[in-house]
Amino acid sequence: MKAIYFSGVAGGGVTATALGIGLKLRERGFKVSYFKPISFRKGPAKKDDDDVILMREIFSLPFSGDTISPVTAGNHYLTPRFMQDVENLYPRIDAAFKKCSEGYDVVLIDGSTDPHIGHNQGLCDFTLAERLNSIALPVIKADDDFELDKNLLYLDLWSSKNIPVIGCIFNNVSQTQWNKCNSVYKPMVEEKGFEVLGVIPSQVEISSPTVAEFHDALRGELLTAPDNLNRIVEEVVVGTMTIESALSYLRRAPNKALITGGDRSDMALTALETSTSVIIFTGGLYPEVQVLSQAEEKGVPVILVHEDTYSTIEQLQSIYRSIHPQNEGAIKMVKDNMEKYVNWEKVADYIQES
Repeated sequence: MKAIYFSGVAGGGVTATALGIGLKLRERGFKVSYFKPISFRKGPAKKDDDDVILMREIFSLPFSGDTISPVTAGNHYLTPRFMQDVENLYPRIDAAFKKCSEGYDVVLIDGSTDPHIGHNQGLCDFTLAERLNSIALPVIKADDDFELDKNLLYLDLWSSKNIPVIGCIFNNVSQTQWNKCNSVYKPMVEEKGFEVLGVIPSQVEISSPTVAEFHDALRGELLTAPDNLNRIVEEVVVGTMTIESALSYLRRAPNKALITGGDRSDMALTALETSTSVIIFTGGLYPEVQVLSQAEEKGVPVILVHEDTYSTIEQLQSIYRSIHPQNEGAIKMVKDNMEKYVNWEKVADYIQES
């Protein structure tokens, strides 16, 4: 059995990369399993992590969510209860990993939302990858030069820990960064001695969150169009300006989420005349009936939250796209990306080795 540790940052397409490679490996005839040692979440934890649900169904895994992802923590995880249980975490992870590994050719291990998370308790990606005797496959998201710097530092850390890296994949690369990624970023990674297995462009069908993700993060009251939560959100617009100054911008922003106060019905009605995926009213103020009527007619979900606009924006910072098992189009696109942009055969060859 071989284990591959996929590591990267939130929104960088780590799980999508693991899914795509897993699908290609299964096509090659390998028996594929999945493991996520730690689920880090903001807000109340769900029964099962979205990534666990996806991978368990796609690869028909017979394990419970608690086995596939045995430890759950949030961004304030250093609580007395958590600290009292620290000595039991490694045994729990080891036992769960053993279950998910037995009888499989390869286990895809999904890292945390950032490789450094959990470092003070020995739960970061570097420590867990070494403990689980896996090779690393870093997934790099480089929207700017500072992000590249961070990823180069992470690559140095993989080297310093003597953890073998099979190669790196740039994922979710925007159109504006495409040339720079290939001509500048990729050579910098290769100069460090790491092979770049592929560069995958950003695609809204995979990378952009849906209204459902917004609704889950905000835990607000859904007032209209409950059947349209699968709409993609490409941009977020904060409606604090006058209608005159907002109109041209609202027209330019495609598939947007408008965040505004419940007393700004004028802003909402204007947005409904443009490409809008969802309207989020803040401050607990219910909008006018006319707004709800038009939103329902156009199939635009309206979400009411009780926090102020600033707090609402803060809550949305951590949102990234989760692929759901029912989204066959996105799953096919992930697989197609592997065929078109990635040298996934190197991973297959590594698993084939005795």
